Amino acid sequence: MISISKQFLRIALAGSLMLTGQACSEEFLDKKPQGELIAEDFFNSQEGAVQATNAIYWQLRQWPTHVFAFIGLSSLPSDDADKGSEPGDASFLSEFDLFTVTPTNGGLNDYWSGQYLGIAKANQVIERVPAIEMDETLKARLIAEAKMLRAYFYFNLARAFGGVPLIMQLQDDDAPAVPRASRQEIYQQIEKDLNDAITVLQEKSEYAATELGRATKGAAKGWLAKVSMYQGKWSEVLRLTNEIMQSGQYDLKTPYEVIFTEAGENTSESLFEVQNAALPQGGGGSQYAEVQSVRGQFGWGFNVPSEDLVKAYETGDPRKAATIIERGETMPDGVVIISNATNPYYNQKTYVAQNETKSPNGMGDSNKNIRLLRYADIVLMNAEAANELGQSQQAVASLNAVRARARGSNAALLPNVVFASKDQLKTAIWKERRVELAMEHDRFWDLVRQGRAGSVLRALNKQFVDGKSELMPIPQPQIDASGGVLTQNPGY
Repeated sequence: MISISKQFLRIALAGSLMLTGQACSEEFLDKKPQGELIAEDFFNSQEGAVQATNAIYWQLRQWPTHVFAFIGLSSLPSDDADKGSEPGDASFLSEFDLFTVTPTNGGLNDYWSGQYLGIAKANQVIERVPAIEMDETLKARLIAEAKMLRAYFYFNLARAFGGVPLIMQLQDDDAPAVPRASRQEIYQQIEKDLNDAITVLQEKSEYAATELGRATKGAAKGWLAKVSMYQGKWSEVLRLTNEIMQSGQYDLKTPYEVIFTEAGENTSESLFEVQNAALPQGGGGSQYAEVQSVRGQFGWGFNVPSEDLVKAYETGDPRKAATIIERGETMPDGVVIISNATNPYYNQKTYVAQNETKSPNGMGDSNKNIRLLRYADIVLMNAEAANELGQSQQAVASLNAVRARARGSNAALLPNVVFASKDQLKTAIWKERRVELAMEHDRFWDLVRQGRAGSVLRALNKQFVDGKSELMPIPQPQIDASGGVLTQNPGY
């Protein structure tokens, strides 16, 4: 059975495919670092406006946007994950794991291209939809959705590379390459896009059931809170997270072990997730689950939990079992993991159970949604902001709310954190973020913004260099294609 969010994707797929073609070509950003043009006559109807917006969501599912390169840049550099798989398979991913990555690493160019393809599709909507004669309320909403998604793509780029080219309009093949803006300029544009989106977007509950999964007011506020957190704007973080928590749209009622199952998709835990669907004709899914599934049994076995993560959980924390698959384990659906699996651990948050919906194309077209922003993240941001602002009682209350959901009905587990000093409470919140959001692509960037990436990662024999490794190198093909207009990050 296809869930209501999958119905949105079924509707979106037909239109999005009309906007791919050259848009999906890997040659796109090799010829020019930014920009893309779709035929003018497509943007002449309300249907075209909807399809063009759906194409942005389509980009979220694609290989360079949220599969191999995304795993390489966002997860493998952290202390939560190891490369996994066979030692010689996709060895370029080891460079992210060990901080030996160079500008010619193909994963960098994939990641860059995936984000800019999303930005190009968003720019098409923002620039061309205003001139279409159509329902004005829908028009405003589609533009707002595009702005939120553009902000998300730029956030990914800013976290990974620092300053990047700021492309706010469509470009033809003759347009000159655009130099890098500063990271602060990128953040300013992200904030503007998100604030614009917040004033227009609907709350999650206001969307029709067939459109569940679209950008919402709560999601835009959540991303703005996160961008603000990265800049240390704690008053903004606290204001926005308070508004989300008081909106009545979200809660912590979904059991932790359910969140990453098919039954846990688009629940009150979810602010935003990439919608994948097992369509009868295929083509609605993603390889995100396949590349992380058990090697030799279901998938490729990359991005596996580290031994350091295994040791990070408190005794009896149910989140450990809900996050980490071990050799020989019997899964909730009765499947027994092979005892001779290549790696000792695998990511259970990407596990596709045998009783869940399957694509006729197999795991490479997986129905598994990709969770990008969860309510627990909002609550923990609220705790961190409150603590930074001296509001310790609220900080403790938010922190303990997340722990209470994790312990479930077993009062003997995960006791409430009692009030301690500001620094002790900060350490407790940071630890909670790690185990609550493990393998969800936040840990490395959390360590960087907390200013302790070097000390934590060097202790695990990763070759992290202060002043260099906080950012990835700008892909060399992009520098070459720009004729040297783009500059390299320090140390590379």
